[in-house]
Amino acid sequence: MKKEIQIKNLQETTILAKKIGKQLFPGAIITLDGDLGAGKTTFTQGLAKALNITKVVNSPTFTIIKEYDGDLSLYHMDAYRIEDELEDIGIDEYFFGDGVCVIEWASKIISQIPQERLHININVESVTGRLFEIIPYGEKYEHICEELFYV
Repeated sequence: MKKEIQIKNLQETTILAKKIGKQLFPGAIITLDGDLGAGKTTFTQGLAKALNITKVVNSPTFTIIKEYDGDLSLYHMDAYRIEDELEDIGIDEYFFGDGVCVIEWASKIISQIPQERLHININVESVTGRLFEIIPYGEKYEHICEELFYV
């Protein structure tokens, strides 16, 4: 059940992310795709606010994974520069840990990500406008979408 949400500005991106973030659970996985500047990191910053993370969240492009402590730990990953070294960094431990994984540029490593996840494509429509395509894979993620769109 793919759902689409029109977003007009950064504030609406943050509001959407907070709504999703409040429903997350230990072991949750969110995969993000979209062009450079689409809003993947802005979305992750909104999730971090929902998880009561007080540190500044920024893109892990050069470090690949950044960890943040909050109500749930946030494992913020950027697959843009990843080639074959996923096993070397122990990425499976993050997927099956007690925190929330957010993976930017997920399509680059999709075969190595668990099938059950919440996938979000962010499409640039204007300078500030975005179209968020939200696709749940698995019952837990379908429940998040139901709550998001019907409550």
